[in-house]
Order: sequence, then C-alpha cells, then structure tokens
Amino acid sequence: MISFRQIFAMVEMNLSTLPQRLGGCSVLIIGNAGVVAVLISVLAMAVGFTRTVNQTGRPDRVIVLRGGSNSELTSVLSRDAALTIDDAPGVKHDAKGDSIASSESVMVVPVNLPGNNKRISMTVRGVSRNAAMLRPEIHITEGRMFTPGMRELIAGRTIQKQFPGLKVGNRVTIGNGEWQIVGAFDSGGDSHESEVLGDVESVLDALRRKSFTSVTVMLESPGALGAFKSALMSDPTLSVEVVRESDYYAQLSGNLSHLLIVVGLLVGVIMSIGAIFGALNTMYTTVSSRRVEVATLRAMGFDSTNVIISFAVEGIILALFGGLLGALLACLVFNGNAVNTLAGDHTPVVFKLIVTPALVALGLAIAVVIGLVGGLIPAIRSARLPVVAALRQL
Repeated sequence: MISFRQIFAMVEMNLSTLPQRLGGCSVLIIGNAGVVAVLISVLAMAVGFTRTVNQTGRPDRVIVLRGGSNSELTSVLSRDAALTIDDAPGVKHDAKGDSIASSESVMVVPVNLPGNNKRISMTVRGVSRNAAMLRPEIHITEGRMFTPGMRELIAGRTIQKQFPGLKVGNRVTIGNGEWQIVGAFDSGGDSHESEVLGDVESVLDALRRKSFTSVTVMLESPGALGAFKSALMSDPTLSVEVVRESDYYAQLSGNLSHLLIVVGLLVGVIMSIGAIFGALNTMYTTVSSRRVEVATLRAMGFDSTNVIISFAVEGIILALFGGLLGALLACLVFNGNAVNTLAGDHTPVVFKLIVTPALVALGLAIAVVIGLVGGLIPAIRSARLPVVAALRQL
C-alpha cells in the first residue's frame, strides 16, 4: 500500500546521507549533466539555423533561377533573361517607373583578410542599384552604403562579428584586386547578415564573370505570383525556376535542420544509454550498502512498494540536479555563440545557437527518465530480498 508519509520519510533519510555518498552520486549527476548539455547544444544549432534562414524570406519577393537549379550557387542567368524578368507582369515599380528588382551574382569566394594574411571562404553578393528598395529590412548601422561602380562592400553584422577583419575601413582582397569595407548592415538577423554586399557589375568584373546567378523581384502583392510565374514559364526564350523567397529559404533550411535534429537525438540516445548504466551502478551501490537498513525499515512496517518509490525518487532528484547543471552549462557556454555552416549547394550561413525553454524541458525530461530507470531497477531488486536474509548481514 502506497503511503506518502513513508515515502517522504525515506526520501528525506536518503538525501540526508548524500554527503557520505557524494563520490558515487557524482557519477549520476555528471553523466546527466553531460547528456543534457550535449543534447541541448546540438539541437540549439538546429533552432538557430532554422530561425536565421526562415527570417530571410518575404512572401511578396520572388527568386528566379535557371531551370533545373535548386540554389543561387548553381544557377546562371543571361543579361537578356534578366531584362525579360524585370519586365514581367506582376513586378512592382518605384516612383520613377523602374522595376523593383535586383539582378545578382552570388558566389562563395576566397577572401584575404588584413592581418596575418588570413584567408577565408565568404559569400559575396553583387546586387543592382534598386537592391535597397527591394530589401528595406537592410539598415546601415555603421559607415555608408557602397557606391555603384566602385570596389566597395558592406558587411553583415553577423559575419563581421565572426571575422573582425571585416570591420569598416579595412581592405580585403577578392578576385583580382582590393575592396574596401565601407559599411556594416543589420537585416534583422536573417541569412543576408552572413554575406558581404557590393555592386553587381564590380563583383562580376573582379571575378571575371559575365552572367548573373539569380534575379530577385518585388511583386505588387503576394497574390501576383501566379501571373508573374505564368508569363515567365510560357516564354519560349526562357528556362527558369520561379520560387517565392520564403519558400526558397524554407527549403534551404529544411534538410540541414532535420539532419541536426536527427544527429542531436542520436547523440542524446547514445549518451543516455551510457548515463543509465552509470545511474544503475550508482544506485546499485547505494541500495546494496543500505540493504540492512532497508530490511530493518520493512521489518518495522514500511511497505516494499514505498521503499522502491523512495529510491526511484532519489534517482530522479539526482538526475534532475545533473540535468539542471547541464542546461545551465549549455545556456552559459553555447547560447548565442555564432557558428558557420555550409548547407549543401547553398551559401554558407553564419547563425547563433539558440537555447529555448522547450530544449531545456526536453533535456530535463530525458534526465528524469535516466534517473527513474537508474533508481527503479536496483530498488526493485533490493525490495524483493527477504527481510530475514537481509537482516542476517547484521
């Protein structure tokens, strides 16, 4: 019969002896801390990457790629095709009557940073004159906008923090010459902050290219996509893919996010199995060393079920303590850290690890399972030992 008074009394007694059993209990605590910290940190990568990429797209912007291409890096568009795209129905125009569109060249290129000749791979996006109106979320936070026709760049805040050599005023080597960083921009934490932007014609000239990789246009409204797409797809001179910008970046994030989640859960399961064995060893040692004490309590009238529950509660408390320690470690060490990843054929994205309450809750839930299994099995074995046999050890 379950008696909460008996359970509470035994749990209180068990916890009062923790200082004498600190060495053994630390195995369970540290094991759980490691499991939770690693699990949260890996899944925080998936959350951070997904949020960064998904913040980039807008439903009233469309990316046009070469037919058969699934990213800007694998696409090539001629200048004639770009002009046709700019004039398609559904494209929004500014007060002067010019289409709000940007013919762009997006490439991952080696860049020499100042200081120790450091060389990195970086996404350089050449944009057209109307790019500022096309992407109103981009705000210059330091310096100024680049001058069309000049070898000048503005750097996203995220990549600038990762590579201090991109600070305003520095010069970097790209292609066949030097470029000056004249400004830094913020775009709400989206993936464009992982790039440096410059005049498209200057970028093409420096990298000895002639064609664009994509054209991004602003539609009159999200509902104008149908007319815009139909006009381009029915044009016999074109072979293009038309993707709403929000869909494009959702597809970009999907595969890598799923991979990070699978890896995180797989690592968590493997480490959890190890932690369960550690918990079992700890609790077996604890229960065995107190076998006579448990038998005495049972002889005094304590129910074996209450004994089992009390040891399971002890295991859960120790595991939760380790889980909280691991969650705190993940928050202090990993939360907000910037990492760089290359998503298949897509451009490198610099993003921050984000530890959410949901991830902390998941980590603590796994810690509870580890503690429950680790405490329950040894307690059941001890409770099944006949009282007389246990008392003979006195």
